[in-house]
Amino acid sequence: MKKYDIKNTDIETLKKWYHLMTLGRALDEKAPSYLLQSLGWSYHAPYAGHDGIQLAIGQVFTLGEDFLFPYYRDMLTVLSAGMTAEEIILNGISKATDPGSGGRHMSNHFAKPEWHIENISSATGTHDLHAAGVARAMVYYGHKGVAITSHGESATSEGFVYEAINGASLERLPVIFVIQDNGYGISVPKSEQTANRKVAENFSGFKNLKIIYCNGKDVFDSMNAMTEAREYAITTRNPVIVQANCVRIGSHSNSDKHTLYRDENELEYVKEADPLMKFRRMLLRYKRLTEEELLQIETDAKKELSAANRKALSAPDPDPKSIYDFVIPEPYQPQKYKEGIHQAEGEKTFMVNAINETLKAEFRHNPDTFIWGQDVANKEKGGVFNVTKGMQQEFGDARVFSAPIAEDYIVGTANGMSRFDPKIHVVIEGAEFADYFWPAVEQYVECTHEYWRSNGKFAPNITLRLASGGYIGGGLYHSQNIEGALTTLPGARIVCPSFADDAAGLLRTSMRSKGFTLFLEPKALYNSVEAAAVVPEDFEVPFGKARIRREGTDLSIITYGNTTHFCLHAAERLEKEGGWKVEVIDIRSLIPLDKEAIFESVKKTSKALVVHEDKVFSGFGAELAAMIGGEMFRYLDGPVERVGSTFTPVGFNPILEKEILPDEAKIYEAAKNLLEY
Repeated sequence: MKKYDIKNTDIETLKKWYHLMTLGRALDEKAPSYLLQSLGWSYHAPYAGHDGIQLAIGQVFTLGEDFLFPYYRDMLTVLSAGMTAEEIILNGISKATDPGSGGRHMSNHFAKPEWHIENISSATGTHDLHAAGVARAMVYYGHKGVAITSHGESATSEGFVYEAINGASLERLPVIFVIQDNGYGISVPKSEQTANRKVAENFSGFKNLKIIYCNGKDVFDSMNAMTEAREYAITTRNPVIVQANCVRIGSHSNSDKHTLYRDENELEYVKEADPLMKFRRMLLRYKRLTEEELLQIETDAKKELSAANRKALSAPDPDPKSIYDFVIPEPYQPQKYKEGIHQAEGEKTFMVNAINETLKAEFRHNPDTFIWGQDVANKEKGGVFNVTKGMQQEFGDARVFSAPIAEDYIVGTANGMSRFDPKIHVVIEGAEFADYFWPAVEQYVECTHEYWRSNGKFAPNITLRLASGGYIGGGLYHSQNIEGALTTLPGARIVCPSFADDAAGLLRTSMRSKGFTLFLEPKALYNSVEAAAVVPEDFEVPFGKARIRREGTDLSIITYGNTTHFCLHAAERLEKEGGWKVEVIDIRSLIPLDKEAIFESVKKTSKALVVHEDKVFSGFGAELAAMIGGEMFRYLDGPVERVGSTFTPVGFNPILEKEILPDEAKIYEAAKNLLEY
């Protein structure tokens, strides 16, 4: 391995490094002036004091082989990796031509997705999971490269970071976790973040993990550490932590005033430890460059920055009309069953079997499909409900495998793995039960943001399956519905089938679509005779197409999931007892929603009852009711009513569960009252 030092590094390399460091520092110091001129860059986290390690990360990053996940302080990192001063300013002042996000993401979040300098979140440490996912793909496809992820030492307090390092060590993934330790998490000193002075020591017991310590203020020590880390990760297929000791010369960001918590002695020390000045002195002391050469480099850097500034200022601003672009990618359009309806006859299939058979069929259809989750692949067991039974035996443990009990890791590595190549589609069981999904909600948010935040340059191709709902006597953590919360987040398709054929069709469409889909499976229907259906071969259901389960003229019931069956029974009873013709619409797809089918039904019946299993208060039905009441008011002959569960958790005792969840009797009474209104 090549060793770098002041004496043996060639002159041209030293000149390049000094140019990058000088240009970077000039950019770093100029950034606040844009805010003073009301031009943007309202968030700026200065990197001064991290110069050595950031230069080294960018120099070691190999375009075409590596993936780089920089954090918000990594300005010199991305400059060293090849981004231009103009591109960095375009991000800082949020121009439409910003290569990372077109002005959609926060300033100081530098990215160039086509180079795999990735667009990451503001939630610190989350991108470690994405790096682990990319590295998993690198291993599977035999790709020579590493995933480099970077952040401060305080981010290691986040669970995301622990899960990523634990998972990378377990799976032996070529990830370099760079910890830029400047001693502070905004104003919180490191001593209040972790018991170990060197935070990397928190992970010293992890098998397969190498830890390298370096002086992040020193160019040569940092270059040697990063070079060693990359070579080790590639040759051994193991993760590495590089802990770089840095200083933070300035405040955490432009909204922080570090003089409120740092004394004069400390501020004087960090100023004297300036890595750029140290490097300059070394170049002169060892007579590698002259004062005249250094001054010329500094002059050239100023000219480059000035030219970049002029070009960036003249760049176009984002078009306000573009806000609806790249929210959700266009999905796969069914070819044979364009309306998601069939007249096939034959033997009925249970929902659990329909999902299992569709997963297998799609794994055969696309060999770049993967699935993981808790308990999905353990000998003959295929998840808690055996939905994935037999898959590992057919497709192997590289495509079908069980994950740790770490919901963040399950979702975050799916996001990361799908970055490696757009042909990859990942199916995950996000948790054993939907109720346990909450630890991964931040990663869910990441998945919903990616396409919009990257200005259409990346969408995670993920189908996130969750066993949802009650009626199994599961009580808390085994009976909740979570779609009411998750439908408030733009960027995900959300579906919930009521019958086996729709489960198969929606799953197939999801697995052939670009982008992110939440696939809710009402677990009480897995082996339900009522939910069983004939499933044609290669059946497809388009997103955003409701299905009329029963036609009527007197009342429209809009429903989905478990309650669809209760609604059908209630409608049948109402016809027998009162002669009322009740239309039951199974929406199947919550996002996108078939508003046209709902509105056409309401125009015909003039009355609407919204029914779902989730809580009435703030449930998805509140949006449906508001939509009908607002846009169909002139057609209504009565109030839009709702039936759902009580505003309580779901109790374990069957007596409590029955009182809490909606059932046929409650739906019947609400429908009858509305019909008689």
